[in-house]
Amino acid sequence: MDIKKSMENGVLTVSVIGRVDTTTAPTLETELKNNMSGCDSLVLDFAQVEYISSAGLRVLLSAHKVMSKKGGMKLINVSEDIAEIFEVTGFSDFLVIK
Repeated sequence: MDIKKSMENGVLTVSVIGRVDTTTAPTLETELKNNMSGCDSLVLDFAQVEYISSAGLRVLLSAHKVMSKKGGMKLINVSEDIAEIFEVTGFSDFLVIK
């Protein structure tokens, strides 16, 4: 998994590339924790995410809790396969997915 970040006008955009699973989720969690404090809102670009496991979902849940007290969080460019995982797990009920 690769992570690319950019900050503009208080919006942190994190592009995730590859699989978010038990092995890679801790890296994503660390990157988010280290950068979320300095932003008003968070955008996660999932255009190149191939798979997300329960470990990855836990990272998204934690980030959502933090960002819901700020300007919010949204996911963009989510593939049909990943969107289906969000739907089945109920994550689509509270995540903003564009």
